[in-house]
Amino acid sequence: MGLINYLTALLLFLLPVTAQFQFFEHMFNGQQQQQASQPQNAGSDSAWYQQHYEAAHCDKYLCPHTLSCVHFAHHCPCAFPAVEDKVEFGDGSMVCVSKGGWAAGEAGRKVELARKGVL
Repeated sequence: MGLINYLTALLLFLLPVTAQFQFFEHMFNGQQQQQASQPQNAGSDSAWYQQHYEAAHCDKYLCPHTLSCVHFAHHCPCAFPAVEDKVEFGDGSMVCVSKGGWAAGEAGRKVELARKGVL
């Protein structure tokens, strides 16, 4: 009976120790998995943009700021239409400018004044 008591005592000692190590292993692995699943900051170079630009298929005009495929350059959408106004020029080009002031189309009027050299 001495051997059985010894083995029982040994098992009772080892089981909590094993469970404790499994607890810490799961806890630290869980933190590593959480860290790995968090989004990474965008790169500080233009490699991401160039990769998407080169992969974009467009048989017409590829808008450089939105990568939209349109028939003409002045058809390009603004990247942030909620805060930008699109101003089209007579030469077939366009520009997106931050909305300004309280009146609708105010940004466009300011661009026109700037083109005329008044502003």
